Amino acid sequence: MNTFTFYNPTKIVFGRDAVEKTGAEASALGKKALLLYGRSSLKSSGLYGRITSQLKKQGIQYVDFPGVKSNPVLSHCKEAIALAKKEKVDFILAAGGGSVIDEAKGIAAGYYYKGDVWDLYNGKAKPTKALPILAVLTIPATGTEMNGGTVLTNEQTLLKASFMTSLVNPRVSILDPATTLSIPPDYTAYSVVDALSHLFEGYFTHSMKWAPLHEGYVEGLAKTIIQCGDKLKKDPKNYEARETFMWAATLAWNGLSTAGLAGATVPSHALEHSLSAMYDVAHGAGLSIVIPAWMKYALSKGNKQIAKFARNVLGINTGDAKADAEAGIAALKKWFKKIGSPVSFKDAGIPKEDIPKIADNALVLCGLWGLKDYTRDVIISVYNLCL
Repeated sequence: MNTFTFYNPTKIVFGRDAVEKTGAEASALGKKALLLYGRSSLKSSGLYGRITSQLKKQGIQYVDFPGVKSNPVLSHCKEAIALAKKEKVDFILAAGGGSVIDEAKGIAAGYYYKGDVWDLYNGKAKPTKALPILAVLTIPATGTEMNGGTVLTNEQTLLKASFMTSLVNPRVSILDPATTLSIPPDYTAYSVVDALSHLFEGYFTHSMKWAPLHEGYVEGLAKTIIQCGDKLKKDPKNYEARETFMWAATLAWNGLSTAGLAGATVPSHALEHSLSAMYDVAHGAGLSIVIPAWMKYALSKGNKQIAKFARNVLGINTGDAKADAEAGIAALKKWFKKIGSPVSFKDAGIPKEDIPKIADNALVLCGLWGLKDYTRDVIISVYNLCL
């Protein structure tokens, strides 16, 4: 294994009615909050009222800033930074899914950065300080509630980029599974795919000859998430499946699955980001298109992990490694479709004629992320497998 230091400063408050602890947790962070959220669902669900009433009881002022998109954008983040500075807020209360929390992290770091916050995303600068974040998670998927990663899209360049630092880890994340019972079936499917993708990246790309700890961790969580996906397809109101999935999604991307794992990279994410940046496809929906295609490409290059995944997670064992891998890819793609996530460019309305310009976009991010083997030709070959 690689040598490593594992540090995760996020406190998790988990369980039914955990939302009722928002006020008490907020009181430790300051007296004035920027209340960041998406569009109408926070208010229509009644969650907005529950959160704000607790803030009022604690004597905490709050400044509303709604409008975070499902793929958060740079311009909205900049507006929020300007408002936060004007109002001199003490912390950010991010109520919503991964997009809201991701944008909150950009705001938190951008609050103290004197230049363009995009510098933090394109690698020109690194954050040195950040506002505290209190997260109330409503859509589990990204793991952002317990990590230091953030992703934004620059609308002018259509580049979707990221940075990662423990400075922007939420101080506290509130995970109340009851708030997820109203997630519609399509976004439930996208969330399940997203959580699985975080496990797949390191599992499929690491360079270790023997990694029973990491692989066993991933395989167990992946099987659990797949079981949750099946249960929620049948019954979206299944509370046990909702709570199990909520915690599994957090554990999938909080740093444990890749701590010490040598050689791990994130090619599927690098190739998907162009889809969600250019076509506003939900991140999980884009991943269910890219992952099977990338697996086919990786198998053609001799990847042995795919057969292991097919055997240990999907229960496929033909006695032939290549046949296992091929059957595993087909089974995973079929399952993505079964739960309601797209599996091709056609499903998502992405024209195949656009592949060259999508590849040009992806090539920039692959460069930023150090994916040197992903040349334009390689990227195009993977996208051709998405048709």
